[in-house]
Amino acid sequence: MMNIKKVVVAGSGTMGLGIAQVCAMAGYETVLYDVKQDLLKKAENTIQKNVEKAIALGKISEEAGREGLSRLIFVTSFEDLKGDVIIEAIPEILEIKTRFFTEVSQINDDHTLLATNTSSIPVTQIAAGTPCPQRVIGLHFFNPAHLMRLVEVIKGARTDEAYVPVCMNFIQSLGKHAVLTSDAPGFIVNRVARHYYVESLKILEEGVATFQDIDTLMESAGFKMGPFRLMDLIGVDTNYAVTDSMFSLFNYENRFRPNRIQYQKVLAGLHGRKTGEGFYTY
Repeated sequence: MMNIKKVVVAGSGTMGLGIAQVCAMAGYETVLYDVKQDLLKKAENTIQKNVEKAIALGKISEEAGREGLSRLIFVTSFEDLKGDVIIEAIPEILEIKTRFFTEVSQINDDHTLLATNTSSIPVTQIAAGTPCPQRVIGLHFFNPAHLMRLVEVIKGARTDEAYVPVCMNFIQSLGKHAVLTSDAPGFIVNRVARHYYVESLKILEEGVATFQDIDTLMESAGFKMGPFRLMDLIGVDTNYAVTDSMFSLFNYENRFRPNRIQYQKVLAGLHGRKTGEGFYTY
């Protein structure tokens, strides 16, 4: 079985930095890549704060935190993206993902696993645009990746069967719970969760309740976060892109239709926590 020692994570946004943190803390040599140095520095600061918080809460020792951080390096050079597993956490745009995998496969050997963190684009579709579809698999982490235990492992139509147990074992080595799912629109979680957002937006649009009241009600019912706080955390733009993608993948079924209120937020650049304002102000 393939022996994973070095992990490369492309994209230092909320998901990418969380995945990189998890891999480094689990003992893997980890590379976090982004084209912009300022974004990498921001990611490094966030990871440092996450680790310090874990130490303060007694979840890890100072020594474990220090050792984990020492295994993590930050790079802007594409030539440094060489590892046993390449995990992309870049924008949810098919052409960008396929181009990235095509280019990164050229500087890695024939056994390097190419994993996509896509939340809605079919793994088979991403793989089809690469020269090595048999090495492409889905590893869908959830936000915040350093805290959420679930990871969906998605096998594409041409993914080599041998990579499935490798990925399942890898995810489990991170202290996560791996669930194998078919390459269906939205996989499991996003298909189930989509209406948590879509129906909440419809209630807001129809004037039934304010978004604050909807959040309060859902949290009172047992949800850790209401839909609007959760959209702000995930990124209003990212959440909208997933809804739009699933609307298309389900042949424009009305139940998956994106909402104009959310679209207006996207157009206005009000993307949630990462921009300082979404439905709430931060």
